[in-house]
Amino acid sequence: MKSETSGAGAAQPPTASWPQALQDWQSSAATVRAGGGPKAQQRQHDKGRLTARERIGLLLDGGSEFDELMTFAGYGMYEDVGGCPSGGTVTGIGHIGGRPWMIIANDATVKAGAFFPITAKKVIRAQTIALENHLPTVYLVDSAGVYLPMQDEIFPDQDDFGRVFYLNARMSAQGIPQIAAIMGNCVAGGAYLPVMCDTLIMTEGSGLYLAGPALVKAAIGQVVDSEELGGADMHASIAGTVDYKEPDDESALRRIRSLAGLYAQGDPAPFARRRTPAAEVQEPPARDLTELVGFDGTKTYDVRDLITSIVDGGEFHEFKPEYGETIVCGFARVGGFPAAFVANQRTVIKKKMKAGGVPGLTTRIEVGGVIYGDSADKAARFILDANQAGVPLVFLSDVTGFMVGRDSEQEGIIRRGAKLVNAVSNSVVPKITIITGGSFGAGNYAMNGKAYGPRFIFAWPSAKYAVMSGNAAAKTLLDIQLAALKRGGHTPDDEELQRLYDEVKAKYDTELDPRYAAARLWVDEIIAPNDTRARLIRSLEACAQNPKQEELRVGVFQV
Repeated sequence: MKSETSGAGAAQPPTASWPQALQDWQSSAATVRAGGGPKAQQRQHDKGRLTARERIGLLLDGGSEFDELMTFAGYGMYEDVGGCPSGGTVTGIGHIGGRPWMIIANDATVKAGAFFPITAKKVIRAQTIALENHLPTVYLVDSAGVYLPMQDEIFPDQDDFGRVFYLNARMSAQGIPQIAAIMGNCVAGGAYLPVMCDTLIMTEGSGLYLAGPALVKAAIGQVVDSEELGGADMHASIAGTVDYKEPDDESALRRIRSLAGLYAQGDPAPFARRRTPAAEVQEPPARDLTELVGFDGTKTYDVRDLITSIVDGGEFHEFKPEYGETIVCGFARVGGFPAAFVANQRTVIKKKMKAGGVPGLTTRIEVGGVIYGDSADKAARFILDANQAGVPLVFLSDVTGFMVGRDSEQEGIIRRGAKLVNAVSNSVVPKITIITGGSFGAGNYAMNGKAYGPRFIFAWPSAKYAVMSGNAAAKTLLDIQLAALKRGGHTPDDEELQRLYDEVKAKYDTELDPRYAAARLWVDEIIAPNDTRARLIRSLEACAQNPKQEELRVGVFQV
């Protein structure tokens, strides 16, 4: 069955300005957060149950933030079967009893909470974040199980449905608290998840069984009603599966809060032990980041201004400021936490050339956003310094790629780029990536893209994610199409050429939209530029829950 389309819910071509982009993003997010819509929400209420977001609202500490993750999961996908807003589940980090918890809640307003392929991947990513950061986790279960028409895309592979239970067990083995509450259906293989948690709560009227009444009758001919087969009373009094039986959602959520408040608090990460007390933290100079960083990537800006607008007191200790200038590195504090920044510079740079080069030339121009050999060297060395200091890395990614051409190749750009990729890959301190503009080609790898294990990866609405920029890619793809047409004996005229170019460019622009990336979980969340500091602080707080740091080993290191 076709699982992706480019219909009305898909990401639209990029907008031209910050006000329009922010409005489009907020409107899209509101639509996604409505889940199955008002009628589906009313059906949930008619059953005496709350929606997923209502449950989360009652679960969290009053006045605390819920940092939702993967809001746009499934955006524009599965439209031939009605779509799957937010992947049919709500995930994020919020405070319960004064400490951060990962929350994973099925949204029963979307296909009765059934698991689509993207649902499984979203839950797996949420569990992975919890595992890496030692975040205690709450599962609010209300799911009809696997969406059977797509079972071949959900069931068998390494990162499919079974991985959920694997991570369930791995988290338990590492002593990460897990509490589950069944607040509706919990069917088939999905029944294992809550039972593998430390604590299992179940509300009256819910059902927990490997096979429902209809399947039991079909399989073995036995006629049994839902309550006798897998109701809360049966599991509480006969099977002994349920630890706490509650009359309704509100009671179950109060029970979770009470139990969560009893769990012991582990040691913080080593970097968090050096956190400045809250009373001593100074806010950075106030600045609207959308005025500093242009939306379409054409405006030059000094990334140091972006950094000093995020860090405490605007104080930034830059590393090797006069060398490898297209990447800016340095130490600072964010919300009192130590942090090491690696950021793409977006100004045009006049670089001094080595003596003995081209006669008469003493400088050359370097383009912002491009990684040159010396900037790759500097960033690789700085990443090792951050690991030596045990300080988390923050990547501010607005990268076009590595420099190409004869001079760059003769200066060893591949060797030096490989050194940077090695350092990023083997870094053991927490890594957080924020994509503020372009994230193109191998530059995505060097700047800690999704493949390189960031604890969190965020994108601004201005982010563009692809192998190359839209115009370059459109021209390349058009050349390929033209060559194929000419081999077939057809030479298009100017009008047809323009139409082909426009079609290719429109498709590529759609794929550049950060909602396209977020739909496929290439980024964890799209965030507003002016929320960057607050979101970064809370992400560092989440990272601080894991006290373990592995030994740094880089293997064969190009020099």
